[in-house]
Amino acid sequence: MLDKESDINEDFQLFNDLNTLEHEQIVFCSRPEVGLKAIIAIHDTTLGPALGGTRMWDYKSEAEAIRDVLRLSRGMSYKSAISGLNLGGGKAVIIGDAQTQKTESLFRAFGRFVDGLGGRYITAEDVGMTEKDMEWIFSETKFVTGIPKELGGSGNPSPVTGYGVYMGMKASAKRAYGSDSLEGKRIAIQGAGSVASHLAHYISKENGELFISDIFEEKANQLAEATGAKVVKPDDIYTLDVDIFSPCALGGVVNDDTIEYLKCDIIAGGANNILDDEDKHGNELIKKGILYAPDYVINAGGLINVASELEGYNENLAMNKTSRIYDTVLDIFDYAEENNIPTIAASNALAEKRIEAVGKVGTIYSSKSHFSNRKGEQYLRDRS
Repeated sequence: MLDKESDINEDFQLFNDLNTLEHEQIVFCSRPEVGLKAIIAIHDTTLGPALGGTRMWDYKSEAEAIRDVLRLSRGMSYKSAISGLNLGGGKAVIIGDAQTQKTESLFRAFGRFVDGLGGRYITAEDVGMTEKDMEWIFSETKFVTGIPKELGGSGNPSPVTGYGVYMGMKASAKRAYGSDSLEGKRIAIQGAGSVASHLAHYISKENGELFISDIFEEKANQLAEATGAKVVKPDDIYTLDVDIFSPCALGGVVNDDTIEYLKCDIIAGGANNILDDEDKHGNELIKKGILYAPDYVINAGGLINVASELEGYNENLAMNKTSRIYDTVLDIFDYAEENNIPTIAASNALAEKRIEAVGKVGTIYSSKSHFSNRKGEQYLRDRS
């Protein structure tokens, strides 16, 4: 019940944010008896059902969680559109400590909330989540991808995500240096999680000089030992004199506090929403002469991978589709240069053009499902 002026103002601000970012729906999920506090945001379903991962994170506040899920879900709409997928954008966040608060009952309760949306939102694995967690969600809903391979899914999407970031990084090197070789390039990776690990191994094989940081020092040390990287403190990663900076942890790391310290030619990372303020920091990177590979473009491999489950999973096909990120990134750089705009603005414009164009087709009646093809419909029937 809204009985305070501050409550009314906060409520108004939430709807204002929804209108500004053009979201269709936001769902709050609460089951205190199992410790579930979750938010599902559906941004746009013009191209198809909203597909996007569930993130479990111990947010400092509920407002921070809402802001994160709104930005992430919007990014998923653009990611699907720029990747040529017939899917919309959605995201979910579970507020909690992924190290200590996971239970089967929590994830099964969340699965029921997902199921209650009737297919408008399809979930998948994201930060803080594992295949086992997705299996528990799958116990309650068929609207989930990225489940273990033994259950007919595609498994952990991180290897394909890492490959896509690698391809985007090579395309950026091609534009900046005239060659896409990463040999001898000084590359700083922020984060030592699954995506960062796969990316680091690709770079290591090309004999790039690696620097790794992570808030969990043990993870950083393990990855450094496996790839020959040098470990640096988390705060020092921003000040390194490197060729490429690759944020692969949480977003918002290029912000008012960090941007002045950056000494790199390229930013190409797997984290979502790397720029804290797209317009402001996108333009500031241009002034600093830093080439930015839009994050939701080069980290789209994971989405491509889980989306392929709806078509009948084929790992080789998923990898081949992900390799096209290389050409997509080059097209975005061309569009940005031709229109004298930041690369993130160019990517957004191209994604919006596809959503708008396909949206016009939606005025024509068709019995076709919003899933990418009939195999997608059969896939969900088989899992019922």
